[in-house]
Amino acid sequence: MSNHPDSPAVEPPSRNLPLAGLVVAAVIVGSAVLWAQQPWSDSTVADIALTAVAEPAAATAEERTRDDEGSVSEDVLVNEQELRGEATANNEAKTLSKVVRTDAEWRAMLTPEQYAVTRRKFTERAFSGEFWDHKENGTYRCVCCGAELFKSTSKFDSGCGWPSFFASDKPENLHTEEDLSHGMLRTEVTCEHCGAHLGHLFDDGPLPTGQRYCMNSAALKFEKKPAKTPAE
Repeated sequence: MSNHPDSPAVEPPSRNLPLAGLVVAAVIVGSAVLWAQQPWSDSTVADIALTAVAEPAAATAEERTRDDEGSVSEDVLVNEQELRGEATANNEAKTLSKVVRTDAEWRAMLTPEQYAVTRRKFTERAFSGEFWDHKENGTYRCVCCGAELFKSTSKFDSGCGWPSFFASDKPENLHTEEDLSHGMLRTEVTCEHCGAHLGHLFDDGPLPTGQRYCMNSAALKFEKKPAKTPAE
């Protein structure tokens, strides 16, 4: 061993072991004496014992809860992503069913009267349109996108000078909203697919609906019902 004054004195490990054992033994004995002198009740001792046992279990349960919550959160996240994906797909499908064109494209494909009525919400003069007194059997479609709107079986003579229908066989192809133009309160009817202005809806029609779809001829095109052959 070095006797240099700056060198700390280091005892061999073998000499420290008995001393450490004595210290531990003394602590255990002293604790036992103090424990015996305390007025512990049976319930207090039981509480201490339960606390000592339960704390690690509680921590383990908490860790399991965190792990479980993490797993559930991931599952929920996956489900939400799947739902968002399905909603996006549905919205894209709906968007694809919409007919979107520029104003220039509408002008190019429609006659001036058709454009004014369907894209600028004008109204043709009464008794001037092609279909106000039309009586053939068939289907009336949107002139802009071809969506089916009315069957000839629901057409009636309202005497107003515009083609009138008491019902639509494809109500899902029609959109209605409040119209306050020209100082009047009316219900505007437009094509659900392309937004074309078709006319207005009134509550003065015949039974069974009591409604009158007052349409512009310029907003419609007619598809004649094929004649039946003798074999049919």
